[in-house]
Amino acid sequence: MISKILVANRGEIAIRVMRTASEMGIRTVAVYSDADAGARHVQEADEAVCLGAPEPSASYLNIDKIVKAARDTGADAIHPGYGFLAENPAFAARVAQEGLTFIGPPAGPMRELGHKTTARQLAAKARVPIIPGMTTSSADPDVLRDAANVIGYPVLIKAAAGGGGKGMRLVSSAAELAEAAQLAASEAATAFGDGSIYLEKALDRPRHVEVQIVGDTHGNFVHLFERECSIQRRHQKIIEETPSVALTPELRDQMGKAAVAVARTAGYVNAGTVEFLLDASGQFYFLEVNTRLQVEHPITEMVVGVDLVRLQIDVANGLALPFRQSDLSQRGHAIECRIYAEDPENEFMPSPGTVLLAKAPDGPFVRFDSGIRSGQEVPVYYDPILGKLVVWAEHRPAAIQRMIRALRQCVILGVKTPVEFLIDVLSSEQFAEGQTQTDLIPSHFGQWKPSADGDEIGAIGAAAAEFALGRPRAAEGMVHELGIPSPWETIGRFDSAR
Repeated sequence: MISKILVANRGEIAIRVMRTASEMGIRTVAVYSDADAGARHVQEADEAVCLGAPEPSASYLNIDKIVKAARDTGADAIHPGYGFLAENPAFAARVAQEGLTFIGPPAGPMRELGHKTTARQLAAKARVPIIPGMTTSSADPDVLRDAANVIGYPVLIKAAAGGGGKGMRLVSSAAELAEAAQLAASEAATAFGDGSIYLEKALDRPRHVEVQIVGDTHGNFVHLFERECSIQRRHQKIIEETPSVALTPELRDQMGKAAVAVARTAGYVNAGTVEFLLDASGQFYFLEVNTRLQVEHPITEMVVGVDLVRLQIDVANGLALPFRQSDLSQRGHAIECRIYAEDPENEFMPSPGTVLLAKAPDGPFVRFDSGIRSGQEVPVYYDPILGKLVVWAEHRPAAIQRMIRALRQCVILGVKTPVEFLIDVLSSEQFAEGQTQTDLIPSHFGQWKPSADGDEIGAIGAAAAEFALGRPRAAEGMVHELGIPSPWETIGRFDSAR
């Protein structure tokens, strides 16, 4: 049985894995770069090993260093989290070769499902509907042009490897295809080390619905129902919920069975997610498989009542699944908002810097998986996710109101975040009515601006945090930028000891 886990990741997901491991009596090892020396995940682990320079290639993506850290600390298992090496079959294979346990799927299924064209072939073999498009990759302009003519415009150019919206371009006409393909291939090569691309038919205003699956080493498979992930910016999810308002019980059952069929055909083991697109007619199409734990896994945990990280570790230990499909059900409604250090007024670009103050919301059925604390630096080198705010309630309207209340209590000063933007999306008529297709943000919030009150409150709060950290000049400068009289001009300086 696993006795010590090295978590090959950082931030909130590393902390998430460590907490379950601790509850199971398993010791943990953190790895970190020089930029993360003061990070929370380093402090929460039983041991920590520095990997070196901040650049991912020298630290969190360096397989040799991570394996050596596991060896040096006596770890007998590695959990990859998500991002970095989580879906790298070479990493999974190396961990197994070293005689360590990889808490995730084997390298073979990961390799087949991680390449989107191969995954589409597997889905077709499992008799699961796939989006019309290519089942092999090509960068040849003639091949792409001929395929686009068969598929029909508009088409999506997609990277065959990786995800997160990188290497993706929407093409509306033949005149745009060659340049868009070149840009997509270049972006994919930079992001994933693989410039392979292919074409899919672009569906009109679909929903993005995914199904959580788990398989064990004894041939047992279950699905843990769906997550609606259609609220996206730059092709990346920002709000997720479960159950999906678009699914009937019959459709939910069909999609769950389809997800299990894909996993079974691929010989999958451990937790994974099968993603689908759902059109307005209720027809669903296989999209891809994420061969890892998802960022949005907490909403499944809240509604189904299962600790997915514990389940991953149990499966990695060779245990059989503790339940059958008929034992599982959904209860209530859960919503997750991803809190990034990013600027929603500037195309959600990253906003690195110092977190002057971090205060988590609380209350009944509120969960904040966070990787930050007050005074911590948000490095420029990595994905800027700060935490995941999750709520549960008896039904969807109550969950929406609980999330809005929790977001209003979520205080993160010093870096820009989308908290106010998220409140406005959740408060919108479209979200309340469940009109949550993938075009909701560009169609209804493309010109979003924060309220004047929000700007002033944020500036005053940040200034107060600067003053508390002993930087009064910086504090005064921050409020003067907005033309707001500083508190020290209106009430004078004060000595807290008086």
